[in-house]
Amino acid sequence: MQTTESLKRRIKSAGDLLSVVKTMKALAAVSIRQYQKAVESLDDYNRTVEMGLQIVLKERLGAMSQSKSRAVKRLGVIVFGSDQGLCGQLNEQISVFTLDHFKETGVKKENRKVLAVGARVADYVEDAGQPVDELMATPSSTAGITPLVQEIIMIIEEWHFRQNVDHFMLFYNDYVSGANYHPYKVQLLPVNRDWLKDLARKKWDSKSLPIFRMDCHRLFSSLIREYLFVSLYRAFAESLASENASRLASMQNAEKNIEEQMQDLHVQFHRTRQMTITEELLDIVAGFEALS
Repeated sequence: MQTTESLKRRIKSAGDLLSVVKTMKALAAVSIRQYQKAVESLDDYNRTVEMGLQIVLKERLGAMSQSKSRAVKRLGVIVFGSDQGLCGQLNEQISVFTLDHFKETGVKKENRKVLAVGARVADYVEDAGQPVDELMATPSSTAGITPLVQEIIMIIEEWHFRQNVDHFMLFYNDYVSGANYHPYKVQLLPVNRDWLKDLARKKWDSKSLPIFRMDCHRLFSSLIREYLFVSLYRAFAESLASENASRLASMQNAEKNIEEQMQDLHVQFHRTRQMTITEELLDIVAGFEALS
C-alpha cells in the first residue's frame, strides 16, 4: 500500500502536469484565432485577384474554350503537416488522404515529386514508401508564412520548367470550428478550367467595365501568380489552425484524464491517512490498556 507521502508526491506531480496542459490548451486556442484571422484577411485580397481575372478572361474566353485539358504525366504534391507532436492523428490523416489520391491518379512513384511541410508528416509519407524530395519546417507564426510561400513558388517553377512536372496538388487539413478539421485537397496547377470559365461568364457588379492597357498574357500570368500566393498562404494558415485544433482536443482529453486521476489520488490519500490515524489510535489504546 502507498504511503501518504508518496501519494502527496503523485498529487503534486499531477497538479504540475495539469498546469502545463492548461497552458498548452490556452496557447492552442489563441493560435487558432490567430491563423483564422489570417485566412479572413485573405478574402478581400482574393476577391481583388478574382475580379482582375474576370476582366482578363473575358478577352481570352474563346482561346480558353478551344484548349484541351491534359492528362497527368508528372505530379507535384505539397502536403502540409506539423513539426511538433501532441496533435492527435493530424499527420496520419493527411498523409493517408494524400497516398489515397496517388492510388486514384495512377501516377507511378518515379513520376511523383513530393514537398512536405512538417517533419512528422514527411515521416508518415516516407514510411508508406513514397520518397519526399523537399522538406520545410512549419512557421511558428503568421509572420513566417509569406517567406515560405515565396520559396514554395520557386520550387514549383523549378519542378515545372526543369523536371517537366505538369500538375500540382495541395493537401492540407481544413479548419472547421472548435477542435474540428478535415483533410482537403486543391488542384493548384493547371488552374481549374471550370472555375476560370465561371469567372469569365460571371456578371460584373457595376455597369462600367474596367479596361487594361498592358499585354493580356503578362497580366494574366501576374494574376495567376497572385492566385498561387493566396492558395498557398491559405493552405499554410488552415493547416496551422487545424494543427492547433487537434492539439486543443488532445489537451482537453489530457486535462480530463488528469483531473480524474487527481480525484482518485485524493480519495486514496484521505483513505490512507484515515487508516494511518486509526492504526495510531488503536496502538495508543492498546498501550494504555497494557499499562492499566
